[in-house]
Amino acid sequence: MDYNLLDALELLEREKGVPADTILDALANALVSAYKRTPGAAEEARVTIDPETGEILVYGQELDEDGNVVEEWADTPDDFGRIAAQTAKQVIMQRLRDAKREQVFDIYEGREGDLVTGIVQQSDHRYAILDLGDAEAIMPSSERIPYERLERGNRVKGYILEVRGEGKGPQIVVSRSHPEFIRSLFELEVPELVDGDVEIRVIAREPGHRTKIAVASNDPNVDPVGACVGARGSRVRQVVNELRGEKVDIVEWRDDTESFIAEALSPARVKEVRLDEDERTAEVVVPDHQLSLAIGKEGQNARLAARLSGYRIDIRSESQDLGLDLEEEEEQGTPAVDTPVEETVVAEGGGEDAESAIVTPDVADPDADFDELPPSAETDETAETAETDEIVPEAVAENENEEN
Repeated sequence: MDYNLLDALELLEREKGVPADTILDALANALVSAYKRTPGAAEEARVTIDPETGEILVYGQELDEDGNVVEEWADTPDDFGRIAAQTAKQVIMQRLRDAKREQVFDIYEGREGDLVTGIVQQSDHRYAILDLGDAEAIMPSSERIPYERLERGNRVKGYILEVRGEGKGPQIVVSRSHPEFIRSLFELEVPELVDGDVEIRVIAREPGHRTKIAVASNDPNVDPVGACVGARGSRVRQVVNELRGEKVDIVEWRDDTESFIAEALSPARVKEVRLDEDERTAEVVVPDHQLSLAIGKEGQNARLAARLSGYRIDIRSESQDLGLDLEEEEEQGTPAVDTPVEETVVAEGGGEDAESAIVTPDVADPDADFDELPPSAETDETAETAETDEIVPEAVAENENEEN
């Protein structure tokens, strides 16, 4: 072996971090296999490589039944230098790959939960591959943000879910849809989260659409919501940009459940919250023109609020709540006045396993007998209904404008 190869091994050790002794050991084992393929070779042999001079010596061996060496002699073939050079190239390349895998596993083992940045190398409907610089990470389709296009060459961030040590090398699995990805992004932008002055208590997320986070302050002089939003929204804007426009709502954590549920339904304004601790349900009353905003698009706002709070949330407008009260009075024998039929939204809470929001219409009793009402009451009812019909379209328009 010439000195050029030894110099190359030293260069690999400095640049790639692969010890030269490791490569020399692997090369010696490979040369033993190469020696056994030469004519007249001994059945057993060992190869030594001088790390200073690069001299290669082959020793044939005779073993007893127990595998002990009985006899050993020098048996280096005349043209073994050429064989050694070819074998060395193959061994070095393979050993470099193996050592790289071991090195990557050592670097990323135990880093589950860290945020990494990579460049998209490949992307299809099954997975995306990110180049992290010193390793490659895989992002399965289930861990991608729905409808997000990852073009080759794009620089994106990912949350390390798992580091698997497999036979073909370690596999780093990253995610962009995991709720904890949001926490990591905010920790990157908000120093107060890293210092412990502010903490994110709960995260509820529908990837690609909307996220709600509840933040609390451990320092009375620090506003948790303001710290996460930043000056003129600079901090939260960086997070939204990384999420490709996904909406992020930041609400303040409150120990009082009623107040927290009202906060969780923001930006809608809540008039009243009634709790049932045994059933873990909450009836929420909002102004008529805030009903659509409280529900959100396809019940999204209500679902996320339910996940934040862990309660099953039933949202009603003031008019509907008044109508329910009148129905109770009617059952007790008090004459009732018919009220407009509006929507009821029931959102299941309970953390990340929450059920989807269910929208159900409130249907009037078909057995109610309104023909027996006195003429005066019927006239008053007609007048009230007419006024309601004039008001409702405006309320709906306000709801749509506010929601948009």
